[in-house]
Order: sequence, then C-alpha cells, then structure tokens
Amino acid sequence: MGSVAVTPVLGGVIGFLLVAAGAVGWLGGFARWWSVLGAGVRGAVQLAVVSLVIAYVVRSSWLVGVFVVVMFAVAVRTAGRRITGDRTWWWAGVPIAAGVAPVAAVLVVSRAVPVTGLVLVPLVGQLIGGALTATALAGRRLLDELEQRRGEVEAALSLGLSDRDARLEIARPSAGTALVPALDQTRTVGMVTLPGAFVGMLLGGASPVQAGAVQLLVLVGLLAVEAVAIAAVLEIVARGRLTRPGPLSPAA
Repeated sequence: MGSVAVTPVLGGVIGFLLVAAGAVGWLGGFARWWSVLGAGVRGAVQLAVVSLVIAYVVRSSWLVGVFVVVMFAVAVRTAGRRITGDRTWWWAGVPIAAGVAPVAAVLVVSRAVPVTGLVLVPLVGQLIGGALTATALAGRRLLDELEQRRGEVEAALSLGLSDRDARLEIARPSAGTALVPALDQTRTVGMVTLPGAFVGMLLGGASPVQAGAVQLLVLVGLLAVEAVAIAAVLEIVARGRLTRPGPLSPAA
C-alpha cells in the first residue's frame, strides 16, 4: 500500500470529522463545540510545527539529543502536575528516566533498529509517552490510596513499621492498575486494534511482516518502560519524595 497523499481531499475529510465531533458533543450536551474545534486546530498547528522541527533536527545527532531532552522535560512537567500540585512534582522525572533510559540504550546498543534521528525520535518519543502515562496513573492512584486509607497507614506505623514500609503495605497492591492499559493494548493488538506504528509502516510501504515486527518491538518496549516506571513511582511515593500537602506529607 502506498503512502497517504496530503491533498485538499484529505484536509476536507479531517475538517469534516472535526466539525462532526464538535457538533455531536454540543448536541449531546457533554462538550463545548469550541473546545473540540480548538483542540483539533491546536493539534494541527502543533503537528505542523513538530513536523518541520523533526525534518530539521534529524539531520544532526546533537539536535536529536536536544529534541529528546525537550520531550523528556515536557513529559516530566505533565506527569508531575497530573500527580500533585506541590513542589515535589519534579520527582516524576525519576520514573520516566528510569523506564526510558535502559530500554532506549538496549535498542541503540543492539542495533535492533537503525540508529538514525528519523527512527530514534519517534521511537523514543513513544517510550517517553508510555512512561508519562504510567507515571501519572501510578502516582495519582498511589497517593489517592494513601489519602483514603490514612488510618491503615497510621495503624501500620503504630505497629512499628517504618514510614516507607507502612506506605508500601498500603500502596503496593494498587500499583499494578497503572500497567493495565499497556497490558490490554498488548493482549488485543491485531485482534481489536491496529496501533499507530503498524498502520504507519503499512501506509509507508512496509510489508505486513515488517510492520508487525516493529509494532511488537514498540509494545514490548512500552511494557518494559512502564513496568520500571511504576516500580520507581511506588518506591519514591513510599519514601515520601512524591507527595501531596496533607497529614501524610513529610512536611506535615
């Protein structure tokens, strides 16, 4: 299959679908039409800018590194602010880095994929995105659990457990829920959904076998990244590094 041509027809279809989404949300009373249209326009502008930036930075290895650092910084800020409003939000960088760095290193050292900017930027971007999602989900879930079960944490402390162990005792059983989206995506790939890497390679002219192999690499890489990120979030929450203002905060 050939690549998709960027034509006025494609632009018209995108515009029609965006207007339809806004109209349905407005008529259904569950979304403001201007919010939907605004999101679509913003996405179009951002993709246009990013496309131009990527076309430029892939020519230089150091620019690729700068672009990856920018993606990482945005992910840390986004994940941290989704978890907490206090100044500990920057600890979200630890699980994201802990998950992405070793997986990206394995891909580069093994030469499993071409070590070029055009390949590494989108691939590492997907890994950072997965780590962001897992970190945000795990951080919010664990802190919510500790707040809701504050009495159990205090009871564990009264039994002689350390702060870390008391938090782990309550938070650990909930940590696995953050991995569920990645597990479901991997279990249902090809049967329920055809993810972006697979479809993108097919549209780019790759064979189904090549597209499937790359998609499997992405999915398994995301599982590894997110598992490590969740484990790191659990540890930093248990140690009181990532907190929310309240009775369980070390500052309280």
